[in-house]
Amino acid sequence: MNEPIIKVGIVASNEVSFTLEGIFASGNHQYSGVFQAVYTQGLIVIGNESATEWLFEPQSSDSFFEIRDVVIGIDFHWERKEIQRFRGSLQLVVENECIRVINQLPVEEYLLSVISSEMSATASSELLKAHAVISRSWLLYPILQPENQTTVSSHTIDTAEKHIRWYERDAHTLFDVCADDHCQRYQGITRASTEKVRQAIAETRGLVLMDDGKICDARYYKACGGVTERFDSCWADEHFTYLEPVRDLDIEKELPDLSQEENARKWILSSPDAFCNTTDKQVLSQVLNNYDQETTDFYRWKVEYSQLEVQELLKRRSGIDFGTILSLEPLRRGSSGRIIELKISGTNHTITVGKELEIRKWLSASHLYSSAFVVEALPADTAVPEQFILYGAGWGHGVGLCQIGAAVMGEKGYNYQHILNHYFSHAAIQKIY
Repeated sequence: MNEPIIKVGIVASNEVSFTLEGIFASGNHQYSGVFQAVYTQGLIVIGNESATEWLFEPQSSDSFFEIRDVVIGIDFHWERKEIQRFRGSLQLVVENECIRVINQLPVEEYLLSVISSEMSATASSELLKAHAVISRSWLLYPILQPENQTTVSSHTIDTAEKHIRWYERDAHTLFDVCADDHCQRYQGITRASTEKVRQAIAETRGLVLMDDGKICDARYYKACGGVTERFDSCWADEHFTYLEPVRDLDIEKELPDLSQEENARKWILSSPDAFCNTTDKQVLSQVLNNYDQETTDFYRWKVEYSQLEVQELLKRRSGIDFGTILSLEPLRRGSSGRIIELKISGTNHTITVGKELEIRKWLSASHLYSSAFVVEALPADTAVPEQFILYGAGWGHGVGLCQIGAAVMGEKGYNYQHILNHYFSHAAIQKIY
């Protein structure tokens, strides 16, 4: 098969400022320079011309376009705006009374940016190659296998006593994948790529993870906290053999049963050996870009809330006025100790919330680092706590490849095949184009 061309959704706004560096063709005309696109009554107006859709195609390989005010880290604690540059074609389409900016480009060109955006371009070659394979797999899993495409962005079970919600891959209709962390972090050529990145992409060209003849849904995140998580703890109640939980170590060691509350508490309140248990700044800089490095405590972390703070936070984030919060009680945990269902008891309401991402959303102004945490209510001998302390482990959902753990493995001399076999134990690496 030929290398696929994909569409990446960059940003949506009523007005879009963009610059075409080099010559771009749209219809029978050529364009270059600075432009302003404005949404007006179902049309996209640029200068004296209007249309429901614009497509600007570069006329040379060194041409690129620049978009102002691109929001990155949407809803996360590092959210901010950037000016970003992109190779490939620029498409502007009407979407929900806004202008949707879309970048069209080949898969391998897209991966050059993803690998440099998701981690530092100075990372080890083996880590870069491993990440190229999983990023390519994750991207093509629904594109080349239409049966895996979602039609909804989330599933919710709502009753008077329970709110369970999990988030699917966004059900994009105008493009294949978005540019933010909700899909894969893609920032065009804004993040400088290096020859090492280009070589990692070239050496793994067309390689994906396969299981039973199908491309794997290869998930990844920052740090597992010592043990990886099962797919069904975070998303639909499905089980994939290539996403079995693993202990993040290079020696055979028994997998602790962290679904049990007592075991999870001991695990999270300790600091067991793991690949991702590192403070090595050189290793961390391979995975954490400048704004990610604002996060320093991720293997084990702590968040403190007063009674009033947790009341107001839950009311704002859930839309439910729980009243005075009496307890936060984990009811179900996954293989990594991440909470799947959390019972929140208040004087007005008692509700069980899940799955892991919804818990993280309700208990933070952005997102908690993970749902692998234990709760200490203080004072311990009172019915109405004055303070809640959350002691946590890991950063992200914990399913699939642990980026910081993989970075440490690369530094230890493991090749990319070994890294992938560690986190996706039943998957095979195959070339599809």
